[in-house]
Amino acid sequence: MKVLLLSAYDAQSHRRWRQVLSALFDDYDWNHLTLPPRYFSWRLRGNSLSWAFGHRAQLEQHYDLVIATSMVDLSALRGFVPALARRPTLVYFHENQFAYPVTERQHSTLEPQILNLYSALAADRVIFNSDFNRETFLQGASALLAKMPDQVPAGIAEQLRQKSAVIPVPIADSAGGTAADVIDPALSLLWRRRWGESSVLKIVWAARWEYDKGPDALLAILQLLERRAVNYRIAIVGQQFRSSPEAFSTIEPQFPHRLAHFGYIESAQEYRACLQSADMVLSTALHEFQGLSVIEAMAAGCIPVLPNRQVYPELVPPGYVYASSPEDPAAEAAAAVALIEAFVQRSPPLPDVSQFSMTSLKPSYQQAFLDTADAYSPP
Repeated sequence: MKVLLLSAYDAQSHRRWRQVLSALFDDYDWNHLTLPPRYFSWRLRGNSLSWAFGHRAQLEQHYDLVIATSMVDLSALRGFVPALARRPTLVYFHENQFAYPVTERQHSTLEPQILNLYSALAADRVIFNSDFNRETFLQGASALLAKMPDQVPAGIAEQLRQKSAVIPVPIADSAGGTAADVIDPALSLLWRRRWGESSVLKIVWAARWEYDKGPDALLAILQLLERRAVNYRIAIVGQQFRSSPEAFSTIEPQFPHRLAHFGYIESAQEYRACLQSADMVLSTALHEFQGLSVIEAMAAGCIPVLPNRQVYPELVPPGYVYASSPEDPAAEAAAAVALIEAFVQRSPPLPDVSQFSMTSLKPSYQQAFLDTADAYSPP
């Protein structure tokens, strides 16, 4: 099968996803077109122009399947390059523009949302990385269309639901490593703390250093852990940018004695080692469409401590989430710390994440690709 994959805003998670697909289906003939993850508004609106008149020869080749991320302006691109309108096309949603915190993105305006909607409608099949992602997209699209003054066709959301499915981004089959394979999951934290090499609780917080990942809540939790005299060390890792929230500037000088690591880990091997050395994975995210870093941490043997919002109730049973109170940081920190202390006293079993492995998800991807290609009838 000859496949064209279009990634219009090729951020780290998008790049990793397309590389995983290429590795999973190494018998396919993959052709990738990508654009760098900067100048968000221009990239979102201008990708069809950039590609249609800068890479036309590549776009006009014969493909058995076209896969595009939700950042691709697919309706415009198919108009600019009529050959693409005759190719079966699947759009993959890592996120949707209806579910971002309003104060986090100044570009959370009508245009990105309309582009998401039009691209989904222009595609033959739509795949989301979580049910939370799909439902917030469909609800957001319905709410947006309900505000329009007239001439809105009925049944748009249902039409999109009928041609959609949920297939998460896979994690590597080897993500669990030694910690998850050797230690009994039901005893992992107790084993490490009471009979293992150290009595220090080891926590990892792995997310982009941006507002939407809840750095203020992280700071409040660390301050409360300190007041409660919890003996812990924390690795704060994740992608950093030129400008990071002020909370990180406060955390580093205030908690040098607690920081096992502070900053991005470039090496995949070192990152896995960091996860495998931790007892718990903590999240404070204000938005999360799949929670890939949390899933990887659980695969490496970490017990999750997650806010009861976004995609997290979809990932783990209720006992692993703390009360969500983003408008009251003190209350949310108290709930998170209470859950951490409860897990120190009695370790729960690790949630099963085997369904996210490459091996588990490959058949679903393959079926989606084949269904999209086979069901398409060119005009």
